[in-house]
Amino acid sequence: MLPCPMKKKVRPSTAAARLQSHKSFTTGLYDSRPVTAGGPGQAPPNQLSLGDKSRTTLGRAPKHTWSKATDDEVQNLESVRHLRRATLAQIDGIGDKDEANLTHAFVGQSAGSLIKSKIEEKINIDTLDMLKTAFEEADEDGSGELDLDEFKALLIGKLHLEGTKEQQIDALFYKIDYSSDGLITWDEFCTYMQLEYAEKEDSVKRAKEVFFNIPAKFEATPHRESVIAMTDTSDGTLLACSQDGMVSFWSSGLDLKRTRSVVPQEISVRTKQKWITDFCLMPTYNKIIVGTGEREIQLFELSSFEPYCMISNFDVVPIKIDYCTTGDDECIILFGDSEGCVNILQIQSAGECLRIWKKAPKIDGIANISIDAVANGKQTSFIRWKVHGDWVQELKYYSEIRQVISCSNHASTALVIGCTFGSTDVDHHNAKESLTQVIPEKKKNNPSYFNLKERIPSDQSVFKVYKGVKSFAFSKHKNLMITGGMDRIIRTWNPYVPGKPTGMLRGHSAPIFYLFIAEEDDRIFSVSTDKTVRVWDIQDQSCLLVVRPKVHKIRGDLQCCHYSTVGKCLLVATDQMSILQIKAKSKLHADIVITHREPIHACAYNKDFKQVITCSDASIIKLWDFESGDTIFEYGDAHGDAAITCLTFDNTGRR
Repeated sequence: MLPCPMKKKVRPSTAAARLQSHKSFTTGLYDSRPVTAGGPGQAPPNQLSLGDKSRTTLGRAPKHTWSKATDDEVQNLESVRHLRRATLAQIDGIGDKDEANLTHAFVGQSAGSLIKSKIEEKINIDTLDMLKTAFEEADEDGSGELDLDEFKALLIGKLHLEGTKEQQIDALFYKIDYSSDGLITWDEFCTYMQLEYAEKEDSVKRAKEVFFNIPAKFEATPHRESVIAMTDTSDGTLLACSQDGMVSFWSSGLDLKRTRSVVPQEISVRTKQKWITDFCLMPTYNKIIVGTGEREIQLFELSSFEPYCMISNFDVVPIKIDYCTTGDDECIILFGDSEGCVNILQIQSAGECLRIWKKAPKIDGIANISIDAVANGKQTSFIRWKVHGDWVQELKYYSEIRQVISCSNHASTALVIGCTFGSTDVDHHNAKESLTQVIPEKKKNNPSYFNLKERIPSDQSVFKVYKGVKSFAFSKHKNLMITGGMDRIIRTWNPYVPGKPTGMLRGHSAPIFYLFIAEEDDRIFSVSTDKTVRVWDIQDQSCLLVVRPKVHKIRGDLQCCHYSTVGKCLLVATDQMSILQIKAKSKLHADIVITHREPIHACAYNKDFKQVITCSDASIIKLWDFESGDTIFEYGDAHGDAAITCLTFDNTGRR
């Protein structure tokens, strides 16, 4: 027999091929993914995924208040830390379970659930130590090998698998006994376990892979000034606004549709140009909200860009603006300023208020209403919270928790989660009056609503971060908050435990510029000031993808970033508009049930394992459960790029 060429890697006979998992694997013995798999939507047994944790944790907290961390929450933080690397934790047996719990872990489970779980997935590093000792004791003849009866007695006695079908134990024995000599050794057992977990871990990683279309797509920008904000509509239309008030509309493929300006022509010809500080959409009323450097908030019609109304005479310049509906015909407009304050304007009967404001006297062609009239109105209220020690970098109101989250570069008040209008509980009314501090303004004749107020401790949670926070993102569904700033570290937090982050994502070599949580995909997108883009997995807290400037070819100084959940793309504004589109996984024949995407050349039935094996022109081998019809395994590149034209079993039917 000719020797195998040295350049070709020879795989052991027990090694499995390249395994690719599917979400629909629900067969009996061979179906479930191991507890090491931390894929989307699935968590290890007896542990909570981030999504599950959010339902339990949020349920214990008050509906509208954020309190200091309790002892239980600190303990919860420790449990969350173990979730960071669920994959490694379960492989290495990292945990606090004692041997008794491990020995009796499955006694209380029903027979049905035992049958549906693989025996291999009930074993971790601690149970391996126990099984090794039991393995030696079960070896009655002292040969170091176990036959089928001895192996069956070992598993039933030590793992308490009374509810498991004997066929499952037989199948596991046959899989380990690849040589078909009727005996297995401890080394063969451990080799099989290692290969089983290693291959499945690789399959989960492949399922989480994400790629961008490289290089990025570029388009010349119509903006003459820096882009300050970008957003998108429900139909996927992208909007970008620059400092000079120009708003550009783009398709999801980055094709320029049209441009408009929120600065009227009669104002733009003045000697002093009006600068736009931020903008956001008011989709409920089809409006655009912009903040200006002249201490104004202006509203424009989204369809025609006609000036609607303007709120003027603010004491500070709105730097960051946000809008959200809070109820039926109720909304909230809030903005952060250079004094570290969060300014909140609440509007009831918003439709009627807007119509009244529209009829106000016009200044420079737009209806003007003073903040004095707004703050003293019957259906409006205004309040200023002194929150940060530096100007506000970002802020957003989340209707799910009815809280405002804002951040700054001040380390002691890096990120604050607080209420909008203070506690209204009767028991805390006196405490509120005594603890709320009113900080006088420099001007003597300021109205009372311009006085800076500080929230009482029970109305806010303060997160201290070294060098402050430049950007943040929050997900109630995942019970997750992430922060990033000048120290180049992305921190993950339990929103109810401000004392210490649950994890740190390191890798960026420049300050963090933008963060976003893609809940549906269990991913975190981050962009640093050097234009490096990273994609992280939420459950494993590991980096899935790094795209550097040399790869995506985006040039120029970073101005603004936005991730579109509709178009599954990342938009980057520099001196040109760029888009990084996520590669969509192929969904060929999504409406038709198919076995392979390529022609099938051969198939065979294994009566011992009750499986059907098929092979295709793309060198892919698939194993199917004969009874349920579900996919069990998929071996990719079994023969490289060569097509598989035939297959057969050996005389034992095990290979």
